[in-house]
Amino acid sequence: MVDILGGRHLVTCKGATVEAEAALQNKVVALYFAAARCAPSRDFTPLLCDFYTALVAEARRPAPFEVVFVSADGSSQEMLDFMRELHGAWLALPFHDPYRHELRKRYNVTAIPKLVIVKQNGEVITNKGRKQIRERGLACFQDWVEAADIFQNFSV
Repeated sequence: MVDILGGRHLVTCKGATVEAEAALQNKVVALYFAAARCAPSRDFTPLLCDFYTALVAEARRPAPFEVVFVSADGSSQEMLDFMRELHGAWLALPFHDPYRHELRKRYNVTAIPKLVIVKQNGEVITNKGRKQIRERGLACFQDWVEAADIFQNFSV
């Protein structure tokens, strides 16, 4: 992720700031394009939260996985409220960072929610992350790790 988010800061749902490079190094990254006002986003977000929690927050050995929320909300307050209400302990590109719009173009996001799984260099593993999680659950993560070329002794 150094290629596409290098030098940027990300925020947590509690408002803390972290360096993207440190937080995303050697991880499969899911770019989550969504908004609070979008019913499908509100429907999928708890499922993504459970997926993340099972892989990272409650796992004996946390998986090399991180979600970065790219908001399509109308205001920074709307984004923060959505994060606090439904999101997992994942990260977000700050609302006022204009790079949010560049990422939407780069990954051809024309509808939300969209979950794009990317390698460290920003190359797409799949732009159907939402569908794969719905259909295959945790099983899809192993495919993502293998495609990401991250050496990990990890199994779901």
